[in-house]
Amino acid sequence: MQTISDSEIARRGLAALEKKLDKGPVHVIKDDQLAYVVLTEAEYSRLKTQPTPGAGNRPGVWDILLGTSGPCLQGRSRESMDADISAERDAWDDR
Repeated sequence: MQTISDSEIARRGLAALEKKLDKGPVHVIKDDQLAYVVLTEAEYSRLKTQPTPGAGNRPGVWDILLGTSGPCLQGRSRESMDADISAERDAWDDR
């Protein structure tokens, strides 16, 4: 697994990522934890078009993440989803 810290990206910019992306996806570490995965456009496109094994007629995880399918996303606005997320975060504070 290739990793890079968020501070190194801040210091060196995209050049720090580009060099590592030649060897595959790069995991970005923020606050000593894995926070993000950066992919090349080619790898992203490959994953996006690859069928999800065993999904049958269900939407794949990429379809849901990209907002192209899934019952929870149909007919919902960004504002509606943001409101639901805010309400859930507010509930965390009550615990």
